[in-house]
Amino acid sequence: MPDPIERLAEMQRGDLPVHGGRTLAYVYDSGDPEVDRIAREAVAAYAASNALDPTAFPSLLRMENELVGFACDLLDAPESAVGTVTAGGTESILLAVQGARDSRPDVVRPRMVLPATAHAAFHKAAHYFGVEAVLVPVGPDFRADARAMAEAIDDDTVLVVASAPSYAHGVVDPVGEIAAAAAARGVRCHVDACIGGWVLPYAARLGRAVPPWTFAVEGVTSISVDTHKYAYAPKGTSLLLHRDAGLRSPQFFASAAWPGYTMLNATTQSTRSGGPIAGTWAVVEHIGDAGYLELADSAFAAVDAIVACIDAEPALRLLVPPDSTLVTLATDASCDAFTLTDELVSRGWYVQPQLSYGDGGPSIHLSVSAGTHEHVGELAAALAESVAAAQAAGPVAVDPDVVAFIEALDPTALGDDDFDGLLAASGLVGASADGGLELPGRMAAVNAMLDVASPAMREALLVAFLDRLQRPAGRHPREGAR
Repeated sequence: MPDPIERLAEMQRGDLPVHGGRTLAYVYDSGDPEVDRIAREAVAAYAASNALDPTAFPSLLRMENELVGFACDLLDAPESAVGTVTAGGTESILLAVQGARDSRPDVVRPRMVLPATAHAAFHKAAHYFGVEAVLVPVGPDFRADARAMAEAIDDDTVLVVASAPSYAHGVVDPVGEIAAAAAARGVRCHVDACIGGWVLPYAARLGRAVPPWTFAVEGVTSISVDTHKYAYAPKGTSLLLHRDAGLRSPQFFASAAWPGYTMLNATTQSTRSGGPIAGTWAVVEHIGDAGYLELADSAFAAVDAIVACIDAEPALRLLVPPDSTLVTLATDASCDAFTLTDELVSRGWYVQPQLSYGDGGPSIHLSVSAGTHEHVGELAAALAESVAAAQAAGPVAVDPDVVAFIEALDPTALGDDDFDGLLAASGLVGASADGGLELPGRMAAVNAMLDVASPAMREALLVAFLDRLQRPAGRHPREGAR
């Protein structure tokens, strides 16, 4: 039998690198190998532990409480504040929405007011929990329109949301005005700081201009902050903090309506591996407050250098000056954004393309971490080369017949035949040997095709695509079976 560890190493060669500062989405690299060593050993030591019952594994409870305590200090939380360790930013957001809904049993059709730039996890929460998402357009600076959000609050509103920063554009919403409007109506205000919560406090200490957004802002009732992002901890942990225990209470679930143990959960999960909790605690202990200040300094130095690189390329422009570590750029007509993405990937730099939305065209997103700082010179060279290559290649054009095919499809009734027809018409992807899908090496044409589709059709196509990707593999008849 082949060694499974060797097989893992072989399979992993096809993945994006998680170290080296070149993957500017999905992973966050401190640049310190010792952080990775400590994380791995802590995760392994607690891989079999279960945070389901805090009385059975009190060490995990202590770690969780200490992580919450660290975050409380970071986020200007009052002495009354409480918090929960979750499995990631999406779970933190889900719980914030569920808790807000369940805090108002008198509201038959609950609503939450979101800026249009709020993370898609809020839409997922709306779908799961039956809370209507009321989307409010943002201003030309991509920040939430506080006045419009205040006007959208009504008697059925159970939650108002702000971002610190928004993922797509990296800017902090006017939390003070939004929270004040929510408080005036007696409504909870959640700040989604999943991606900025562990780095913006240090940005302020470094003298960078950061709009107020923490619990120091009156009216903010809860904040989500991910530790598997800029705390540089293992995937996946996040924290959901509430201003007081009464606000958190509806989040808890208990059930004695069966003959087994009385179920008692603080999150959507019951069994929770102790590995990520221990890994996160160990990393935070190792880096510490002073270490995070240094890492933030490196990350922001990288951001400033990347902004300078973009300014130096006439074909590129910043969509908006970043408030945090997220940089979003756009291209002019001479340089196709999706082709530029492919060119950067081919040179070892993974950046994230963002499709057109509303009146805005496609853009490119970079999540910059401390590990990128020492490689910015290499990124500058790759960016210049990639722009030249994208300009030489010219824009990506979607065949008019394919556009017509997409426009004729009904996203609510997309079937296998429709999806297969689109694959055949586009010539972009085909069946692999195991019945799945085989992607082309470059994704510009795929992204261009998605870009001409409506948001609803993009969702339908990508759901169909995911369904094809996730099919059983490695199935073999059992010995002796006939």
